[in-house]
Amino acid sequence: MRFGATIALLTVAHPTAALGRNAGWRLAKGAYVLFLDGDTVLHPQFVVQSLPDLKKNTAVVWGHRRELYPEASVYQRALDLDWIYAAGKSDFCGGDALFRRDVLERTNGFDASLIAGEEPELCRRLLELGYVIQHVDRAMTGHDLGITHFAQYWQRAMRTGYAYAEVSERFATSPNPFWQWESRGNRRRGVILILSPVLAGVAAVLLASLWPLLTWSMSLCILIVRTAWRVRWKTKSLNLLLLYSVHSHLQHIPIYLGQLQYRRKKQHGRQADLFKYKKP
Repeated sequence: MRFGATIALLTVAHPTAALGRNAGWRLAKGAYVLFLDGDTVLHPQFVVQSLPDLKKNTAVVWGHRRELYPEASVYQRALDLDWIYAAGKSDFCGGDALFRRDVLERTNGFDASLIAGEEPELCRRLLELGYVIQHVDRAMTGHDLGITHFAQYWQRAMRTGYAYAEVSERFATSPNPFWQWESRGNRRRGVILILSPVLAGVAAVLLASLWPLLTWSMSLCILIVRTAWRVRWKTKSLNLLLLYSVHSHLQHIPIYLGQLQYRRKKQHGRQADLFKYKKP
């Protein structure tokens, strides 16, 4: 506050990040609005270097987010690679991004009812209006993921699944559906990853042979190596590529469970609380 900042205090029964973001940009007075997650550190040159990119029909500019402490856990080492995207036009942005204020006013900002996925949802509406979301090849923020336990990793992935289900459903009848492919793909992979070892185990018992389990294990190893090869552009470390590949497949189970949670909550007319995977 000693630097002249204004703090917006939200007193609502069901707070969401989108509510906070909307409160912030509506208090701001500039032509451009920078959004940051609370666990990020801004690169000092990002805004200055990115303002010239917000021209013509470009509504959003975002750059590279990387983990501040990837060495803290295997989860943070793997998830650090999740932040690496190729530069160019994008269908979405993350929580850290530079927006034009006029596009926020035109769209009324973020959907405050979403507990997650509010940035991609807004970006989809911007794309339908003809705007461009630009991912630039420059440092933007450092991020402190703070995940050191498996339970945190699992809860964060479930939040992703909940967002997939909720946002994709909202655009199901749109001429440009959003997250439909991701939601369907996750459901398929999640079911396969849950059922395949069970079926292999049952087959091993019925056949009195280890071959079903060995075949399942070999198939999983081949899948992991293939995925590591496909994302080799993200890092030169073979160990990190294999770790990231394991994460890429393992996460489909909690993401699928997050989708199921959304369906169950909706069926009973309830809204989920925020998915808190780490302490403030």
